[in-house]
Amino acid sequence: MLSVSSLANAVLGTRLRIASLGLDAKAAAWLGAVGLAEGEQVVVLRRAPLGGPLHIRTASGGQFAIARELACSIACEPAPEIA
Repeated sequence: MLSVSSLANAVLGTRLRIASLGLDAKAAAWLGAVGLAEGEQVVVLRRAPLGGPLHIRTASGGQFAIARELACSIACEPAPEIA
């Protein structure tokens, strides 16, 4: 069984798969437009101090910052190993 936790609690450098978005439809649509949708793989590259944003990279190569409050609503699980 896979362990699911929020993106905000991810270990830096760990490849994760987005399991679900616990957000309203408008916020979920915005995240989908920038490449964060259920099933997408992401890596947290950096975490700003004092509750600041997370710097993440998607499997397609996009990189951006996401507010930690928003990241708390994104459930992730370990990504499957590449064969």
